[in-house]
Amino acid sequence: MDRERAVRAFRRQPTDRIPHCEILSCPDAIQAITGIDPWERPLSAAREMARRYALDFWTMPTSDDPIPRLPDAPAFQEEDGRTTVRWGQERSWHWDWGSRFPDVEACLRYDPLSDLDFRWMDPVGLDLSASEDELVRIFQAEVDRVKEANAGLALGYHGFYNTLFMWPLLMFGWENLLEMGALYEAETARLFRDFAEISRKVFRAWARTDIEVIYSHDDICFQRGPVFSPTFYRRHVYPYYEEFWSILKEAGKVVFFVCDGNIDAVVDDVLAAGADGCLSEVFTNWKEYKRKHPDKVLIGGGDSQVVRTNDKEAIRRMVLEMTELGKDMPGYFYCCGNHLPWDMPADGVRWYLDFCAEYGAR
Repeated sequence: MDRERAVRAFRRQPTDRIPHCEILSCPDAIQAITGIDPWERPLSAAREMARRYALDFWTMPTSDDPIPRLPDAPAFQEEDGRTTVRWGQERSWHWDWGSRFPDVEACLRYDPLSDLDFRWMDPVGLDLSASEDELVRIFQAEVDRVKEANAGLALGYHGFYNTLFMWPLLMFGWENLLEMGALYEAETARLFRDFAEISRKVFRAWARTDIEVIYSHDDICFQRGPVFSPTFYRRHVYPYYEEFWSILKEAGKVVFFVCDGNIDAVVDDVLAAGADGCLSEVFTNWKEYKRKHPDKVLIGGGDSQVVRTNDKEAIRRMVLEMTELGKDMPGYFYCCGNHLPWDMPADGVRWYLDFCAEYGAR
């Protein structure tokens, strides 16, 4: 529960204990640990969690107003008839990406700069035709709200979901994007160029806020490795990363890359492009990452599937392995990179956090 501990770790400075970043969206566990109903008092429950554990990098709810309870089921129908799934105390997206495009030809004709109102796209939720000054105002207001809610107990989590690859993925859907990249590389490169113009504006605006740490998200990997070849990314993606992140780094921000899957084959390129570190899933070889990049940020190493077993000794062994990974790595954060979802066993979550608290002292 120390915002400054998180900042120091991101800057790879010494800390008294291993800091903790957690994507914790399990209301039952939060209530069992704190005794506070997170549906009735969401901010109070989150603050109490941060006081009990070193959840140093975590965004809390910005209000203590009650949240309507969701069905206790993995999926349910909305009023409009569409099916959605649980994501903690919120709903996930509908994931009908690409439904606006009947075929690849329609995707290739699309002009990303013709309509910049992305309020309909859940991860963005903004009209990006707004001026850069207006985006700065919006982003800074978000930073200020989170900082007030977090009350010095944790560093807020801010960034941009659609760095580059997510734009065509969410606009066209997986199948269309895979066909485009494989068969129409030049046309796909043109789309990346135009989407990059949108992201460039977003990152310029974020650079003008007073945040200290920012994430840059792109799911360029599956569980087995990169979606496209590293060579494809070097031609069409990484040059934009280098440009975007240089804007942020020149403004004094720490930048970390967030990506699902196994990032082993892309880590070196991503860090060379300017990222200070990475957050990803258990499929990544984190021991090798540490061996090659001991001076970088590493957020991960934990596996929610181990927590789900509710096996106390298995959870202890996992945390000991995470501790060994991070004990002499200043930029390491405890984290289950595949996140602690709504249906985790409360005891398992408690044991996981207790062991991190027990073993995390440097």
